[in-house]
Amino acid sequence: MQTIPVPATADFVAWFRSVAPYINAFRGKTFIVAFGGEVVADGKFVELTHDLNLLASLGVRLVLVHGARPQIEQHLLRNQIEDYYHHGIRLTDAPTMQCVKEAVGRVRFEIEALLSMGLTNSPMANADIRVAGGNFVTAQPMGVIHGVDLLHTGNVRKIDVSAINDRLAFNEVVLLSPLGFSPTGEIFNLTLEDVATATAIALDADKLIFLMDTDGVTDKKGELLRELTIASANEILNSKRKLPDDVALFLPCAVRACEAGVARSHLISRHLDGAVLQELFSDIGIGSMVVESSLNTLRDATIDDVGAILQLLQPLEEGGILVRRSRELLEREIERFVVLEHDHLIIGCAALYPFADEKTAELACLAIQPAYRRHGYGDALLNHISAEARAQGLNKLVVLTTRTAHWFVERGFTEADVSELPAQKKVLYNYQRRSKVFVKKLKSS
Repeated sequence: MQTIPVPATADFVAWFRSVAPYINAFRGKTFIVAFGGEVVADGKFVELTHDLNLLASLGVRLVLVHGARPQIEQHLLRNQIEDYYHHGIRLTDAPTMQCVKEAVGRVRFEIEALLSMGLTNSPMANADIRVAGGNFVTAQPMGVIHGVDLLHTGNVRKIDVSAINDRLAFNEVVLLSPLGFSPTGEIFNLTLEDVATATAIALDADKLIFLMDTDGVTDKKGELLRELTIASANEILNSKRKLPDDVALFLPCAVRACEAGVARSHLISRHLDGAVLQELFSDIGIGSMVVESSLNTLRDATIDDVGAILQLLQPLEEGGILVRRSRELLEREIERFVVLEHDHLIIGCAALYPFADEKTAELACLAIQPAYRRHGYGDALLNHISAEARAQGLNKLVVLTTRTAHWFVERGFTEADVSELPAQKKVLYNYQRRSKVFVKKLKSS
């Protein structure tokens, strides 16, 4: 039998422990996962079923919304029917509607078949996914737009929340197609994004996830924006910048959902194997997440934060960057600490030690989780500590460091001699560590 190297084992154990909070947080939550017919057409849905099976086994209430655009286009081409769009919306006449029904039905059956797999020695082994469907979506005609009647093209009028919740309560996965029905028995052609967004809002879902062609939303330089507030997302949508087609399509839906109370909306690439898991079970994700407001909270530390602070400081202490602090010492001095939370996860901390007689304060224990560095969180903590020191009437901030001298110099600190330390701190200075002293004068607020 092949043995696993110790580093790999250690990495696996660390990773598995790191996802435990997400597993606990996601149990019993409702996720809406929306994907186009391309995911099925190019064979990627087989990989997606593995992720969906895992989520279902962890107790996540899943509603899947599929599209069928490429399959519909193929049916239209085969039947020599012109595919007509009006202002970007497909006009669905009777012949087109017949192709839509055939294409949607075929895609749906293929999805149900793949979700029913249970091959031994595969991620679907012992899977017990029961797929539920029905007339859960009531639709209405889109009507006449700019003088053109779109006929059987419609939009969502109502979602049967109680019926869907009944199915979810029985641990079934609900599968919604881009079709809706009217009280008069008509069928309407809908868009997957309209069905997914309306369903997420109606169910008060915890997450709405769109799988798309690009990695997510990027800034003007092409850098991926991993987290956007409603305000920042609207700023992008209202700008004159040309957006990729899928971003222009899905980002407004993500914003609409969050404005209506959906906790999180995610836009991730459909091309990356395991994209859903990487987005949901990692601290920074691999796509773009839209939230109502910033997930960052900077607050005073409490005794309940001691364990998390110790985890932040331990790697730096082991590397000789910070002086080791015992749990007992940290508990006694916890009122001197502030912590930075990101989505209820403590990712940074810092401490302020004032020396009022000398109008000086020491900044200590500044630490940021590695995954969150280079995102300005260190600056946020430094600015908060500086403001707190000024509020206490102090006019100078000192810091001792062995490795991060350049970071402090770039932020206005200048190197100083040990003799410039406050008297109480000077007595405790460790000449074996040879920490460098940096000082910054604080401007009055």
